[in-house]
Amino acid sequence: MNTQLMICDDGSIFSKLKAKPVFLQQVCESQKKDRELKVKRIQCENIPDSEFKIGTDNCLRFRNRICVPRNSELIQKILHEAHHSCLSIHPGSTKMYNDLKQCYWWQGMKRDISEFVSKCLSCQQVKAEHQVPSGLLQPVMIPEWKWDRVTMDFVSGFPLPPKKIADI
Repeated sequence: MNTQLMICDDGSIFSKLKAKPVFLQQVCESQKKDRELKVKRIQCENIPDSEFKIGTDNCLRFRNRICVPRNSELIQKILHEAHHSCLSIHPGSTKMYNDLKQCYWWQGMKRDISEFVSKCLSCQQVKAEHQVPSGLLQPVMIPEWKWDRVTMDFVSGFPLPPKKIADI
């Protein structure tokens, strides 16, 4: 945190408090250790029209989004906060991706988010599958004479009884 105190001409005291998130510092420090992001940092210094820029906080950004290095611990922190925080409350993978892509960028971001959401037990239990309604029931025609119409259903894929599994 950064604090400043100023005394004005009229004798009043003006204070300014700047708070910088520790997490952002962790991401910026991890960027300097990542091989791929080091190359991007050099590239953005050499090519001024690059989509990668270095921000005022000395953090590498891609299209004004913070570049997150391939550090599974950092990525899991971001995903956990975006998915389990009291402000987001278990969004689906599409909503979570759209929210996170406004601030962050890393390679394979969409895949990582969908894997994270698919492993969430609460989401698996609560989220309903979106299926097209089956429609109205159709009445079965009643034959006029016995054996006039014969149909068969072939049902397969039943689970084996426990006795049969033990024999295998």
